[in-house]
Amino acid sequence: MASGEWHCEKRFKNESSRKEDENVTETGYLSIIVLGASGDLAKKKTFPALFNLYGKGFLQSDEVHIFGYARTKISDDELRDRIRGYLPQSKEYAEDVSKFLQLIKYVTGSYDTSEGFQALDKAIAEHEISKNITEGLSRRLFYLALPPSVYPQVCKMIKSFCMNKSNLGGWTRIVVEKPFGKDLASAEEMSSQIGELFDEPQIYRIDHYLGKELVQNLLVLRFANRLFLPLWNRDNIDNVQIVFREDFGTEGRGGYFDQYGIIRDIIQNHLLQVFCLVAMEKPVSLKYEHIRDEKVKVLQSVIPIKDEEVVIGQYEGYKDDPTVPDNSNTPTFATMILRIHNERWEGVPFVLKAGKALNSRKAEIRVQFKDVPGDIFKGQKEGRNEFVIRLQPSEAMYMKLMVKQPGLEMSTAQSELDLSYTQRYQGVVIPEAYERLILDTIKGDQQHFVRRDELKAAWEIFTPLLHRIDDGEFKLITYKMGSRGPVEADELLERAGYVQTHDYIWMPPSL
Repeated sequence: MASGEWHCEKRFKNESSRKEDENVTETGYLSIIVLGASGDLAKKKTFPALFNLYGKGFLQSDEVHIFGYARTKISDDELRDRIRGYLPQSKEYAEDVSKFLQLIKYVTGSYDTSEGFQALDKAIAEHEISKNITEGLSRRLFYLALPPSVYPQVCKMIKSFCMNKSNLGGWTRIVVEKPFGKDLASAEEMSSQIGELFDEPQIYRIDHYLGKELVQNLLVLRFANRLFLPLWNRDNIDNVQIVFREDFGTEGRGGYFDQYGIIRDIIQNHLLQVFCLVAMEKPVSLKYEHIRDEKVKVLQSVIPIKDEEVVIGQYEGYKDDPTVPDNSNTPTFATMILRIHNERWEGVPFVLKAGKALNSRKAEIRVQFKDVPGDIFKGQKEGRNEFVIRLQPSEAMYMKLMVKQPGLEMSTAQSELDLSYTQRYQGVVIPEAYERLILDTIKGDQQHFVRRDELKAAWEIFTPLLHRIDDGEFKLITYKMGSRGPVEADELLERAGYVQTHDYIWMPPSL
């Protein structure tokens, strides 16, 4: 981000946008508590997101204080120094960084004993009193940047020792990171344990994919454009792909990744959330419960996944990681077809594909339309119409369509109508997903968070398949690092009806 852009956006937010979001700060003093403050997630994602919100005027020095909590025995300044390395380093940011870091106080304690949380509550209360905040009017946001295994005990400690003391308009909310369990039973157990302590409106299950700009654009694209309304169905669409590709392996995270695999880590949450927004029906309104209702309905319409419509693989060298068991059958690649049993999508395959150590890095949605009936250009046809939403990198939306090749002859070629964000929105800084989602938690907007029944419906789709994979009932295909993945995945895609355009490559436009 260019320095001028950051300061320009900061002024703009302070002068205009923040006025539209006054509900962020109108109900009382805000305490943000980051549990697991010394860990990588907090340092790399949570604190930088809070800094961006501070820089854009959504967090004011006199209205918010940030508390870090972890087992590591360090001082306030030591935590600030650890965070500093992940914030902007330019001299022109130095004053903003310094002011932001002074908002952070650190409390040391364990996650399963009362002493630490009593000390945390005391620190929060003392700061609230110093700001002359009426007891019960403050707001407390707990961000659990922690392993899911400790969520229940941490939530129990928060409930017992760190809640607002009365209900005078303040609130207590918790943010929990994925993975939310490893299968239906474990997810339901965790949901029950947390649900006994907090009401559903207090729980924010964060999936950062729902904070991505192009993912958030899906509702607008589908329901604010007459162009798509009559086309978005089985009469016109042949198949849909939702793809996540990484060009690197586990890189030191092998031991953690091996507990989950690519389906639990990426497909069951990130890609399934995108799937919901692509396939759901139009909600009654933009109220978050109406949107989440439609997501649950489409998940409940998914029929059981067929074994013959699944390909899983593991890249060569994965088990060279000393933290990965020699007999690991954890997939690092998976392609599968989801089918929806409803009027709109009956017969349309939704292909979900994710993999590590592949030949490219990208995440995209690819909607391929059916062939033109009675096509008079048959024989010259270059490929099908496709609508592609590029989620990362190089955010873009483009429509592949047939046009006349310039010249004297009547020949056709495939081209595109292209909306590339770097070209169309020059100088506009796209917010980070965590930044947007943390702001939503402060505002109390749960649209981009996973509801309990939605989580249950998601696990009901994948749990039978995951148990069969865990039991070794699926062949794990080895593929080379830097390849497209198993050849069998391309064959599955072809059987699903996808027609690849071999002579067309989309290139991001140059500025």
